[in-house]
Amino acid sequence: MPRPQRSDQFSPEEICYVHCIQRCVRKAWLAGVDPVSGVDYSFRKEWIRRRMEALASVFAIDVLSYAIMSNHIHQILRNRPDVCAQWSDEEVAIRWLRVFPGRRMEEHLAEPTENDVKTLVRDKNRLAEVRRRLCDVSWFMRALSEPIARMANFQDQCTGRFWEGRFKAQRIIDDAGLLACSMYVDLNPVRAAIAGDPEGCRFTSAYDRAEAQKGEQVDSAAFDLKPIPTEEAGRKIRETPVDDLRNERKAKRRNPTGRRILRDAWLSPLRMKPNVLSGEAEVHTGGVRSSDRGFLNLSWEDYWELLCWTAKQSVQGVKAEVPPRLAKRLAALGIDVSMWRELVWNWQRYFGKSACVGRPESMKQHAEQTGRHHYRGQGSGAACFA
Repeated sequence: MPRPQRSDQFSPEEICYVHCIQRCVRKAWLAGVDPVSGVDYSFRKEWIRRRMEALASVFAIDVLSYAIMSNHIHQILRNRPDVCAQWSDEEVAIRWLRVFPGRRMEEHLAEPTENDVKTLVRDKNRLAEVRRRLCDVSWFMRALSEPIARMANFQDQCTGRFWEGRFKAQRIIDDAGLLACSMYVDLNPVRAAIAGDPEGCRFTSAYDRAEAQKGEQVDSAAFDLKPIPTEEAGRKIRETPVDDLRNERKAKRRNPTGRRILRDAWLSPLRMKPNVLSGEAEVHTGGVRSSDRGFLNLSWEDYWELLCWTAKQSVQGVKAEVPPRLAKRLAALGIDVSMWRELVWNWQRYFGKSACVGRPESMKQHAEQTGRHHYRGQGSGAACFA
């Protein structure tokens, strides 16, 4: 059965939660230690993480959870058309030009200028299309995947595919599916026996949040959202040697804004604010993410405790009771507490081939709204929900 069209799964015009999976071609370990050649490509995981961080600073897309594995990546994204609507035309233009400058940057060795921004702002039809693309998950994934493939091919002195094809997407439609999917994503390294517990799961959102709680900071990969004055850009190109311009660009690429931030500052906050209406955009003004809206009615302490407890339940058939306080949280979401371990550890069995994730009644309702009879996985997943 062919994968559903993107337009049938999510739309840039409405807020959607999407679980995205992008695999390397032929499932090769192009971001880890190659088991055949023994070559270590693990450093590419940091490439991917920093590219995600950079894109989170310009797109109207919230990165909720992620896990970068040796041959694939997982992300849970939330597009924010309401946030994008709050941005001025100038903000939209510079954000777009930072990612898609419309020219070969290595040849010109120049950044978007004030004149470039004004030119795009004057083209209202083009600007409207750009505003739409900035809150489109597909364009976010495109801007993430293509540069990584180019960098890897340049390093390996080869051509061809790095990713096996278009990313797989699953629409998440309720809080129960969102919590379970987030846990599944954060525990991918534990499931793959790369780490024994969440504290050792580098290149996951849970690891970033845990380290940020300890105060760890990193060089920010966020784009600088200030255009270069046109006259200054022209003067630098005329008077500065090409090698100096190239070295300057390389240095700025490592830390475009010269700031250091908490390791999880670019990720969406975990907990939703109880005193904020759901219709409020909560636009972020710090330049590292699109909004300040959380995505779970769960504190970080509770999430971490549940994550660590779930990670310990790695042996099939061994039954342990969920801590009572956390069991109440799961029950309130409509999850069968006795099946929680089964749902997270065997996610692929229940939702691996489904285009939609959530409680059976939520999936049925969404299917009816989109003109379908049902979603794949709707029946098998029913056992995990109360």
